[in-house]
Amino acid sequence: MLNSTVSEVTDRIIARSKPTRDAYLSRMRDAASQEPNRAHLSCSGQAHAFAAAGPDQQALAQGRAPNLGIVTAYNDMLSAHQPFETYPQIIRDAARSIGATAQVAGGVPAMCDGVTQGEAGMELSLFSRDIIAMAAGIALSHNTFDAVTFLGVCDKIVPGLVIAAQAFGHLPAVFIPAGPMTSGLPNDEKAKVRQQFAAGEVGRDALMAAEMGAYHGPGTCTFYGTANTNQMLMEFMGLHLPGASFVNPGTNLREALTAEGARRALSLSALGNAYTPVCDILDERAFVNGIVGLHATGGSTNLLIHLIAMASAGGIVLDWEDFSDLSRVIPLVARVYPNGLADVNHFHAAGGLGYVIGSLLDADLLHPDTQTVAGSGLAAYTKDPKIIDGALTWVNGAKDSLNHRILRPASDPFQPTGGLQRLSGSLGTGVMKISAVAPEHRVVEAPVRVFDDLQAVKVAFKAGELTEDVIIVVRFQGPKANGMPELHSLTPVLGVLQGRGQKVALVTDGRMSGASGKIPSAIHVCPEALDGGPIAKLQDGDMVRVDAEAGVLQILTDGVLDRPAAQTDLSAYHSGVGRELFSIFRQSVGPADAGATVFGA
Repeated sequence: MLNSTVSEVTDRIIARSKPTRDAYLSRMRDAASQEPNRAHLSCSGQAHAFAAAGPDQQALAQGRAPNLGIVTAYNDMLSAHQPFETYPQIIRDAARSIGATAQVAGGVPAMCDGVTQGEAGMELSLFSRDIIAMAAGIALSHNTFDAVTFLGVCDKIVPGLVIAAQAFGHLPAVFIPAGPMTSGLPNDEKAKVRQQFAAGEVGRDALMAAEMGAYHGPGTCTFYGTANTNQMLMEFMGLHLPGASFVNPGTNLREALTAEGARRALSLSALGNAYTPVCDILDERAFVNGIVGLHATGGSTNLLIHLIAMASAGGIVLDWEDFSDLSRVIPLVARVYPNGLADVNHFHAAGGLGYVIGSLLDADLLHPDTQTVAGSGLAAYTKDPKIIDGALTWVNGAKDSLNHRILRPASDPFQPTGGLQRLSGSLGTGVMKISAVAPEHRVVEAPVRVFDDLQAVKVAFKAGELTEDVIIVVRFQGPKANGMPELHSLTPVLGVLQGRGQKVALVTDGRMSGASGKIPSAIHVCPEALDGGPIAKLQDGDMVRVDAEAGVLQILTDGVLDRPAAQTDLSAYHSGVGRELFSIFRQSVGPADAGATVFGA
C-alpha cells in the first residue's frame, strides 16, 4: 500500500492539474499523429537537413531508419560538461550499429555557477534555464527526429532541457550524464580553508591550492549540490538509464552507458513497438517520486524552483505545500556533503541511488509503476550497470547499505523527515535546506541587519560590525530585481560568525547554492522586495524569528507591516556582463514559488 500522504498529495496534484494537463496531452497526441516528422519536409528541406550527414545521408533520405537528435550542452569550461565533447560520435556509432542515424540537432548554453558565485554573471544564472529550454526548442524545431538524447548535467541545464523535452513531449528522450569527477580534496577541508581565508587566517595561495585540489578534473563537482541533485532526479523520474548518474567519466562503463542510452532512445520511437514518449513518462506520479527523492537525499533547494517550472511545462501544477507535506513523511536516508562528510563517489560506492530507491520502494514511499526509459516500473532502478564479458548488463544492486554513516534504510533513517522545510509567517513564505543544519541551529530569534547588496554584508563583516547574534537580511535579490542570484559566497562569512558561537541566520528573496547547508537560511522569500513584500519593510534592529522546526518565518517587532516598503536603485544590476540583454526576463518573470519562469508568467 502506497503511503497515505504520498497518495493524497499525488491525488490533489492530479486534480489541480487536470485542465492544463489534459490540454497538454491533447497537444502531444496531435503532434504524435504527424509522425514520422521527416515525411512533411520538401525534397529541398530534406536535402538541407541531410547534406552533411556523410555515411548516413542515404539512410536519412530513404526515410526508413529512425533518426536520433542530439541536444548537447557541451563546453570545455565546465568540468561536468567537458566529457560531452566525444559523445556525439559514440552516439552516432551506436545508432548505426542498429541501422539508425543520429545528428547533433543543436547546442545550448551552459554556465558554471561555481565560476560566477559572487559575480555579476550570477544574475544571469537562473534565467539561463529558460534560455536553455528555448535554445533546445530551436534545435528540435527542424522536426526531423524520431527520438532525442539530451546531454546535460549542471544546475540550470537539466531543468532547462527537461522543459524543452516536455515541449516536444511526443518524442522519446533519454538524458545522458557525464558522471562525477574522481574524489579530490575532501569538501569539508575545502570549506575549512574558505573560512580561514574569510577570517584572514590564511592567504590566497592556500585558498587557491585548496580549490584546485577539490576541483581537479573532468566531471561533476563531487558535493551534493544542484548538479548532482539533478542526476538523482533523472533516475527517480525515469529519464536516465538505471545507475547511470554517478559513473565516472573516462571509464568503459561510462562509454557503454552512453551508447546504450542512444540505442534505448531509438528503441522507444514511434517507428518501433515500444513507443514511450516523454509526456507518458513525466506524469504527476513521476514528479511526486522526484520530490520524494529530493527529500530523502537532502538535495538542493534550487529544485524547489526548478521542479515547479519543469512540471508546469507538462501541464502539471506543483506548489510548495506539496513539498512541505511530503517532507513530513519522507525520511532522510543519505548523508552526502554538505549534510555529511561523504562525496557522491562515496555515496555511489555505499549503494547509491539503487539502494535508496529500493529502500523507499520497500517502505511504500514511491510510486512503483511509473513509466521509465527502462520500461514500466521503478524496480529496474534498484539494479547496477556492469560490464560482464564485454557486454553491458544490469545486476541486482545492494540490498544493504555498505556504509551506514552515508546511507541508511528508510526504516532506520538519519532523521524521520525530509531535508527541506517550507517556512511561512508575517515575513512571507520561504524554504530552508535543513538536512545539513545542526538541530541546535534550526531556531534563531535575533535582531536583523538589513542589506540590499551581497557585497555590503562582506564589508560589514570585515569592519567588525557583526559581533552579536544576528539575522542577516539580503533583499532585492529576487527574480524581478536582478535575476535571483545565488548568495553562496556569503557562506564562509556566515560560517565564521556561527563558529564564534553567535546565533546567525540568513533571510533573503534570493537563492543559496545547492551546496549550502550548515547556516539556517530562509531563502526564496516571497513576495520579493521589489514587489513590496514584508522583507522590504524591515529595518536594522527589528526582531525576527526563523524557526525551521515549526516552519515559521515571523516578524516579532510591532508595526513593521505598517511601514512603506523600502526602495533601492537597481540600475547597477541591469547592465554589464550581458545583463542589459535580459531586461525582458526581469520584466516578465514570475515569482519563485511559481518556478521563477518566464513561461506562462
